[in-house]
Amino acid sequence: MYELDKEKFGAFVAQLRKEKGYTQKELAERLYISNKAVSKWETGASIPDTALLVPLAELLGVTVTELLLCQRQPAAQPMDAGTVEAVVKAAIHYAEEKPVRRAWQQKSRWKWLYFGALLAGAGGLYLNHWLGAGGGRLDPLNTLDTLVLLAAIFGGYFCFLVRQNLPAFYDENRIHFVSDGPFRMMVMGLAFNNHNWPHIVQMGRAWSCGVMALLPLLNLGMSWFLPALWAEIGFYTLMFLGLAGLFLPLYWVGKRYENGGPFPGK
Repeated sequence: MYELDKEKFGAFVAQLRKEKGYTQKELAERLYISNKAVSKWETGASIPDTALLVPLAELLGVTVTELLLCQRQPAAQPMDAGTVEAVVKAAIHYAEEKPVRRAWQQKSRWKWLYFGALLAGAGGLYLNHWLGAGGGRLDPLNTLDTLVLLAAIFGGYFCFLVRQNLPAFYDENRIHFVSDGPFRMMVMGLAFNNHNWPHIVQMGRAWSCGVMALLPLLNLGMSWFLPALWAEIGFYTLMFLGLAGLFLPLYWVGKRYENGGPFPGK
């Protein structure tokens, strides 16, 4: 089996990076990872996760096979299939990680809570429109429709489709970005990893179900009891509860468990 020389790999990455005129920080930013990760590669302390091999090779102007072989291959000398297979197996061996598990594969009450909140939200929106619970220059009813729809979409992801574990390189580097199919999340100042990801997922579920079930009731009640006041502040209140109500708690719980547990001293 082909053995990947980490020090040779790191030297080759450093050479290609300098040829392209990237600093370690610039290369890291283009890959959405920390510059410490690039430094570890170049010193031979580690190699990239398999998910990063393709974008790394493209940025450095080589093929993935050339990257793993730590040398450019002449176009006139194509490699045989056996060599390519050995290189690929080596990459998988060195960057092996836990298989991805999705929320639908796990028994959880959140699936039923989501459906309950979805029904409550649909019923609440119907009552709001039927009773005309809105009005004013910035009609809160339009905002309510948008927030409940967003909560239904995000809730469907967090309750059924979200991955239960992140790739291993999230635990080795400070990465502020999560990409999972069409789902994208970037929070500057917060490093995603397998310590805080389960808590972030729970927060996303709670937010989604809460917005669907409770915001229509809030809009209905305030429009009924304090219509003049709600016509002025309803839009801003719903926007704050809907958006800041997700990102502020998400950031807090992410930082709380970022290093494997509550804040030091807590």
